[in-house]
Amino acid sequence: MVQLTALTQEVLSAILKSIDEGIHVVNTDGKTIFYNEVAARHDGMDVKEVQGRHLLDAFPSLTENSSTLLRVIKTGKPIYNQTQVYVNMHGKQIDTINTTLPILVDKEIIGAVEIAKDYSRMKQLAESLLDLQRNVNKISKKKTTKNVKYTLDDLKSVNVVFLSTKEEAGRLAKSDSPILVYGESGTGKELFVQGIHHASHRGDGPFIAQNCAAIPETLLESILFGTAKGSYTGAVERKGLFELADGGTLFLDELHTMPMELQAKLLRVLEDGMVRRVGSSQNISVDVRVIAAMNVHPNDALQSHKLRSDLYYRLNVFTFSLLPIRERKEDVLYLTQYFIEFFNKTLNKRIHGVEQKVEDFFLSHPWPGNVRELKHTIEYMMNVCNDEILQMKDLPIMMKQQAAGYKNSDYQLSLRKNVEELEKKLIDTALNQSAGNIKQAAELLEIPRQTLQYKIKKIRE
Repeated sequence: MVQLTALTQEVLSAILKSIDEGIHVVNTDGKTIFYNEVAARHDGMDVKEVQGRHLLDAFPSLTENSSTLLRVIKTGKPIYNQTQVYVNMHGKQIDTINTTLPILVDKEIIGAVEIAKDYSRMKQLAESLLDLQRNVNKISKKKTTKNVKYTLDDLKSVNVVFLSTKEEAGRLAKSDSPILVYGESGTGKELFVQGIHHASHRGDGPFIAQNCAAIPETLLESILFGTAKGSYTGAVERKGLFELADGGTLFLDELHTMPMELQAKLLRVLEDGMVRRVGSSQNISVDVRVIAAMNVHPNDALQSHKLRSDLYYRLNVFTFSLLPIRERKEDVLYLTQYFIEFFNKTLNKRIHGVEQKVEDFFLSHPWPGNVRELKHTIEYMMNVCNDEILQMKDLPIMMKQQAAGYKNSDYQLSLRKNVEELEKKLIDTALNQSAGNIKQAAELLEIPRQTLQYKIKKIRE
């Protein structure tokens, strides 16, 4: 048997104690030789109650077959992301996700190490979320009003391209085909999707939104598809979001963060309309329209292997790209005035507009947070303003610093960016004057119709 020197053990112990994960190490006899404070908190134990004791003495509900540590010692094979439910010596049930690895020295197993993540609270939260969503659905079914807050009319814009996107969304809302929406954070993707749901024949049905990045990978499957009784210790029959959205719309935001294996299961649901709860062998038919959204470009997600190509082609029946506000400058001042009027009502103020310096700064600012950033900026300024118009002194502190830097910036001298902006404005003006007629707009711009169509397509991408 290979033995660790005292110095090696001391160094190893110091390293493991610094890791913010539950670490449990046993030797080949199953006796605990290292157990950190994080693992103790997960397990509801004291380090002294586990250190130096046999694993099965500290956790009597486990067996040689159910313990991932003892299985790895026996087989020599690692186990990754394994759910384990057990009871500690105090009778408390513990839920963890474990990665368990054999410790090899000169090809000889000298023990096993387990890295554990506690997801008991997260599982309880997720199950509470499902229960809450189910109760909300029950209430909404009793109502005759639509169960979404926004319609397409709530997407305010004077940009021709954006208005065309809204019009197309209104037409395609009548279909049951899946939809993929791409837009940077803050462009209003969920508002847009709610508007599609409201305009569809499913408008009186449930609308359920789930951000795929907000739930751990290990729980997302059960959240989406539900669980069968006995699929894991303590599991009960529970509907997933697909069943809760039956007859309505399921909105999956940040789809590219969904694990690839789960994307394959989502694809099967889209193909046959059947879901299977985790731990069940029974298929359940659901009538759900899936709308997915991403804040990264689909091509980037495909190239970085964050999105399955087959799922993309299935969702790509209808695709919408929401322009960032920096690419629709006319909306900056339009929305500024709209938000001023909105906050005049909510804050009981009488502000008429913005001074010219603020207007110039708003038009030059890139707005990385898009409409959301603009709205919150106006909200802040409205709260601190004591005059009849918003002034530079009312800007949030970070924006004041950016405004000061802008004065010395050469951004406004960029020939390429200014030419691009001028071209977009001319195209928008021509489309406005021709009431959206491509042929007439091309004649006004004195360019071939095909060239204009190409440029409009590039603007929308």
